[in-house]
Formats: sequence, structure tokens, C-alpha cells
Amino acid sequence: MADTDRTETDARGQLFDQLDDVRAGMLGVEGSGQHMQPMTHYFDRDTGELWFITSRDTDLVRGIGQGNTAHFCVQSTSQDFYACLSGPIRQSQDEAKLDEIWSAAAAAFFEGGREDRDVCLLHMPLREAAIWSSSGNPFAFGIEVLRANMTDGTAQTGTHKVINFASAA
Repeated sequence: MADTDRTETDARGQLFDQLDDVRAGMLGVEGSGQHMQPMTHYFDRDTGELWFITSRDTDLVRGIGQGNTAHFCVQSTSQDFYACLSGPIRQSQDEAKLDEIWSAAAAAFFEGGREDRDVCLLHMPLREAAIWSSSGNPFAFGIEVLRANMTDGTAQTGTHKVINFASAA
């Protein structure tokens, strides 16, 4: 395995682990003119897809229309990890997936529960993700800043990687 392949595999694994751990992020629709909004995501590690439950009667759903490109940003509160994911987003009629991810937390937002006519499932297969991460070690960060200020170099406090999911297919 080439070193760049290993780096890609490591970055993908780190992203997937964070998507499993972090429960919410900010979702926005490209070109809609709307602000990003907080959303709980449901991540399918096997398919590299994000799912969201929302109300059919939202600006977000109107911005998506019959399909658009979305950006979903997450940040880990326990580690220095940030990611911005992009991909096509559309409304889905996948009742089996909705049943799979439905929860008491989702039900709290709909008067009619799972059967409420406003329940809307959104599907976002990942196309690309940019991640930034560091060890989160304040001592190492301080040493790196000190080293950069004492030399002609710059601080190397973490990694940045762009993952293209389309090329992995």
C-alpha cells in the first residue's frame, strides 16, 4: 500500500469515527442563500451516506427542492477535529431507512410522531470531505509555535486532508 493510500485510509477512518461520535453538525444547501443550521445526522459507515430527519415544512427542505448540493460541517468537542463534507442531497421516501434511524428524540419534534405527514427524510451520499485535525496536546502546540517563532519555519500543528469519495468507488 502506498503511503498516500495509507494516509487516505487513515483520514477516512478518522472521519468515520468522528461521524459516529459527534451527534450534530451544521447543514447548508449550496446556493440557497440560507444560513447553515444545526442538524443531527445519522451516518451509514458501510455506504458513506448521511441521513437527516427534518420537517417537510422548513426552509432547508425548500432549499433542497428536488435535489441540490449540501455541505455538512462537524467539530469534535473532545478533540481538535473539524470536517466539512459535501455531496448531493435530496428528499428520500426510504421507509425502511426512516424506521431504522427513527428515535424518541426525533419523535419529540413531530406531533404525530413517526406517522406525522411533515416527517421528511434527507439523504446525502458523501462526495468529498475536507478534514483538519491535530493531537489536541496543548504542550505540543506550544512547542510547535515556539519552534516556528525561533526559526524561519511555520508551525505544523496538525493535518489537513481532502477525501474524494467518488474516486473510491
